[in-house]
Amino acid sequence: MKFFILLFIFTISLFASEQSAEKRVYASILKALFPEKTIVKVWSDKSEKGALFSKLDGVRVVAQKKDADILMIFGPEDIENCDKMIFANGYLVFRRSKGKAIGGFYWQKGRANLTFIKKNLEKEGIRLPKSLEKYVEDVE
Repeated sequence: MKFFILLFIFTISLFASEQSAEKRVYASILKALFPEKTIVKVWSDKSEKGALFSKLDGVRVVAQKKDADILMIFGPEDIENCDKMIFANGYLVFRRSKGKAIGGFYWQKGRANLTFIKKNLEKEGIRLPKSLEKYVEDVE
């Protein structure tokens, strides 16, 4: 019984630390992409991630894509005819949407990966802060 209690506590603390790291990453991404905005409007195709975004300072989760400044895509969303800034979340989503997405954040082999796509940043006229420049790549 003690083993299960310890396992439960360990699992909860591991999940909480991962979620805390994820919040920090998303906060820095949104601040870098929208440095002048006091409130960034975010739309997400995954409701539980919408709850995570709503906990960030300076972020408001919106229900409609048309009202958003950025779309956070976690699944197979149709983005071809979208005129909003898109950020891919998940490796497969990132690979599928690199032509349109500004960047991607995903977990792979237990590590967090952050990538910004140089040509899409240039197309949007975005210059990232020095702290995030190392994550910019020429992705085809």
